[in-house]
Amino acid sequence: MTANDTPLWTPSADRIAASGMDKFRRLASERAGETLPDSVALHRWSIAHPGPFWDAIWDFCEVIGDKGDTAIADAPRMLDVRFFPGARLNLAENFLRRAGSSDAIVFRSEDKVADCWSWDRLHATVSSMQQALTAAGIVEGDRVAGLMPNMPESVAAMLAVTSLGAVWTSASPDFGARGVLDRFGQLAPKVLITVDGYNYAGKRIALAEKVGEIVAQLPGLERVVVVPLLDREADPARGMPSSAVALADWVAPFPAKPVTFNRVPFDHPVYILFSSGTTGVPKCIVHRTGGVLLQLLKEHALHADTRPGDRVFYFTTLGWMMWNWLVAALGRGATLVLFDGSPFSPTPNVLFDYAEAEGVTLFGTSAKFIDAIRKEGLAPVGTHRLPALRTILSTGSPLSADGFRYVYDSIKPDVHLASISGGTDIVSCFVLGDPTRPVWLGEIQGPGMGMAVNVFDEMGHPVTGEKGELVCTRAFPVMPLGFWNDPDGARYRAAYFERFDNVWCHGDFAAITDHGGLIIYGRSDATLNPGGVRIGTAEIYSQVETLPEIVESICVGQDWDNDVRVVLFVKLAAGQVLDDALTARIKSVIRTGASPRHVPAKVIPVADIPRTKSGKIVELAIREVIHGRPVKNTEALANPEALRYFAGLPALQE
Repeated sequence: MTANDTPLWTPSADRIAASGMDKFRRLASERAGETLPDSVALHRWSIAHPGPFWDAIWDFCEVIGDKGDTAIADAPRMLDVRFFPGARLNLAENFLRRAGSSDAIVFRSEDKVADCWSWDRLHATVSSMQQALTAAGIVEGDRVAGLMPNMPESVAAMLAVTSLGAVWTSASPDFGARGVLDRFGQLAPKVLITVDGYNYAGKRIALAEKVGEIVAQLPGLERVVVVPLLDREADPARGMPSSAVALADWVAPFPAKPVTFNRVPFDHPVYILFSSGTTGVPKCIVHRTGGVLLQLLKEHALHADTRPGDRVFYFTTLGWMMWNWLVAALGRGATLVLFDGSPFSPTPNVLFDYAEAEGVTLFGTSAKFIDAIRKEGLAPVGTHRLPALRTILSTGSPLSADGFRYVYDSIKPDVHLASISGGTDIVSCFVLGDPTRPVWLGEIQGPGMGMAVNVFDEMGHPVTGEKGELVCTRAFPVMPLGFWNDPDGARYRAAYFERFDNVWCHGDFAAITDHGGLIIYGRSDATLNPGGVRIGTAEIYSQVETLPEIVESICVGQDWDNDVRVVLFVKLAAGQVLDDALTARIKSVIRTGASPRHVPAKVIPVADIPRTKSGKIVELAIREVIHGRPVKNTEALANPEALRYFAGLPALQE
């Protein structure tokens, strides 16, 4: 627990009164027939009265659609609860609520390609894409995949897909072919939208070869649409598979007209996102239209205080749920500020240069980025004018105390710093910021409105002031519909409801603070989280173990320097030595086949790898050993003596 007696930042009375959180508090007080004096009381009311709360969110956020007669159909089991069972709505209709010549999206690529889309241009592009998708046979429930950078065409494609009631799924183009196939290959998309290439850290990376490899192994794929980015003047489909067509040629027969919106039931699928792939191919998490819309509008309107006309930036890729979170700012009438490339190229100031030029009001990034620029000695407070900036968001991993101090000392002293935490599982947050409350060193300010967040000990008892499992004890609208290809829901239930009966267990170690905030201490499962990007060990194993020199491998995250670094242990084939050349080959295979983010910081040889009696390797046990913690269940291991190879390794101390 923090011992600090003074908050880092306290909002002024005027700022509180102008915030979406306080405006909603006043509405909720009227609905409740009682005075809810602050956001803490508001949260208690939101949990005690979920139907009136979510009904009020619908109205406050001005959701477009038919609400139906009932806000919640309650049930004893969380998985049986239904929100707005009679509602019909469309995600894209709510995101395209504005029109006119003002900015909807501004974009900058690392190579200085810049673009600006008005709301009218966005509507027109969505219309042409929607017509082209319809001509390609896309109907309600079909999947369309995007292998795209964070650029305006990606947003337009998603809106066109969801306007039809079809399902959008995406990945980042820096994923290896195998990583893409492990995701999209499960979904059989009819259309793939991609680019000719992208820029990163001063390098131009063409995609034609990778796209060809992917397309050859995607069942049911009928069309590939290619957007130009590397070369805006050339044909982007050149060198691509025969099913590929340039975006301009694809939409040419379809001049813009008013976009039509297929309103679907609240629980109709809208997005498929992917788990990290810790224990095999990534799980395909199916998200419901109404749940995503209500939850993300709530988070923007109340917790991030996103307002019409704001300019909202988040450094993200289409392989991270924060992209889905970012684009929801359109539903608040805000302008999206998109960036594609390295946040350190050509200099570590590139994002602050962009924020200054575009008058960014919300700047979102990762805890690792904040830590990196702190170590670089950057001080934007003295080099950049950021008068419009009201909010800085940090997620991906816990923000260190040094990171909190750095934001206020070196970026902007009068800013709402909100560390937030949730996940792909809910494409949103369990705990996040509150613009009406103080910011305390090292703490997330509190739970999301309508989210019955708690911390349980091992026996399932609520605890305050001690570490435990982050849980949610009541149903919420953005619980996933389920996993793709999990017809009886067994894998879904095992993922979240196996630990505690009828309680969502999220897999984070956390503690509730004396201020009513939360501290996240990291994952309680085997997911790796270097630099705030969740990745799965299975994706690493599938690459490493193609090498004949490697018999087997095991990968864990080691807490290191306010972050998590990936450590790969390898069991070598007889007669092999882990020299510099083999280490380089291992890293190259991972970088090419998975992504640069998967490359381990350390590769260490071991004589044996512990496993259970059923033959499963035990990542969690290794993680405990390298951190000097006891392994509680060694009797479940077939070879517990192998644990000694991982204890006290000198290589892990440097």
